[in-house]
Amino acid sequence: MWMQVRCSRTSLSLLALLALLLSPTSAGAQNKIVADGSTGTAPLISALGKAFTAKSGIAVEIGKGLGSKARFAALADGKIDIAMASHGLKVDEVTRRGMTVHQIAKTAVVFAAHESAKVATLADAQVCAIYEGKHRNWKELGGADIAIAAHVRPDSEVDTEVIRAGVGCLKTMTFPQAVKVMAKSGDMAKALAATPGSFGVTSATVVGQSKGKLRTIALGGVTPDEAGIAAGRYRLTRDAFLVTNNAASSAVKSFIDFVKSKDGAAVIRANGAVAASRN
Repeated sequence: MWMQVRCSRTSLSLLALLALLLSPTSAGAQNKIVADGSTGTAPLISALGKAFTAKSGIAVEIGKGLGSKARFAALADGKIDIAMASHGLKVDEVTRRGMTVHQIAKTAVVFAAHESAKVATLADAQVCAIYEGKHRNWKELGGADIAIAAHVRPDSEVDTEVIRAGVGCLKTMTFPQAVKVMAKSGDMAKALAATPGSFGVTSATVVGQSKGKLRTIALGGVTPDEAGIAAGRYRLTRDAFLVTNNAASSAVKSFIDFVKSKDGAAVIRANGAVAASRN
């Protein structure tokens, strides 16, 4: 009889422990936040995540990228905690799915080059001439004597949508085969940093995080600084959003609060973006 009671108590204890481990409110679940979605937004969210982890002890894991449909399906299914999104987000559709949209920043889409190019600014026509193959060496543009290696993102990606809308001569251009198409923003960043003479499209955040390997090229003499972005003088920009379930965990809510705080705004500013206004 005593043995039966002891076994029963042991079984109950094991069941209680298992329930605790599987509970969504367990310490393990609260100590990590998983974000995935727009790869163009990822560098900024990564910087915010590192700052938040240092302050709270809660890790922020950034995924390798998910398309529009996949990111919201993953959020709805609980596979990720936060969906990263950008330019063109259909807010009404997202909110109807029981999700909350948080606009966190406006980031600059920039033309950038490997630091070896030694060029500070380009006119719209010069950018188009590079992509058309009319300029093949940076010395033709006042830079170093090094071949130009042009890169672009796919037409389905936000960065290319932005430059086509903002630079008139790119609007209907068919990029030649010599222009390398980089599927993800991380691929673009690696190619620009590793290839002397390279030229492409990325974000001011990526350039700022490159440790001097990349340089931002001003467009028509206008640099993508905070004042220029906020005032609309710099015309190539994209919005950054975080999307959460309405019933988000306390850890996720804490991260969103941090992103929208003064400390979060400082991180956003330090990474070449402009924080959304805090209402």
